[in-house]
Amino acid sequence: MERFENGLTELQKRLHYTWRNPELLRQALVHSSYTYENKGREHYNNERLEYLGDAVLELVISDYFYHSFPEKTEGELTKMRALTVCEPSLALVARRLELGRYLLMGRGEERSGGRDRPSLLADAFEALLGSVYLDAGLEEARRVALQELAGILEKIKTGQTARDYKTDLQEVLQRKSTDPIHYHIINEAGPDHDKVFTAAVEHRGKKMGWGRGKSKKEAEQQAAKMALEKYLQSD
Repeated sequence: MERFENGLTELQKRLHYTWRNPELLRQALVHSSYTYENKGREHYNNERLEYLGDAVLELVISDYFYHSFPEKTEGELTKMRALTVCEPSLALVARRLELGRYLLMGRGEERSGGRDRPSLLADAFEALLGSVYLDAGLEEARRVALQELAGILEKIKTGQTARDYKTDLQEVLQRKSTDPIHYHIINEAGPDHDKVFTAAVEHRGKKMGWGRGKSKKEAEQQAAKMALEKYLQSD
């Protein structure tokens, strides 16, 4: 626990922000696997802060692109936002901040590589942002978000970010059809701390592709990638 407390000081220096209520920072860095193994504080983890931080991040990035790119269409802005707030981008930022090193997590989660798991790191960054929002308000949360995502935002301007296959697939299919695309998690394998998800994507009642990943988002992206490749080959 002493190492955890020392990490809080280091992280605040990295972010150039000091929490008025340090308890919010502590909670942002507690993974649910830790509270599961330490009964009595089952609700003391970062899941609610992650939920809040996700909404704050979407608002901040939407506002940023809206005012920065007045010439872009709604569809273009949506794609740019998706590339910014997607799991790979947020995990990249979390790794740069070394969030994995600061997290409290269960032993099983840690043994399975949780400190470097993209979904867990992305969630932790969102929780961190949610805690800043509660601690100091939207403007400070905006400053921290744009500060830490500056590199990602610059890459988006020059087209260097990873592809968002779900958005690409939707754009391709909507050229010929307005029917919705459906994603389903068709299988979950492994223990809770090391699950592998399998997702399928369907359009007009036909399965177009499937994919696996360590998170539901990753599995859906892989399913969309397969569907897009198959569709473009047959078109």
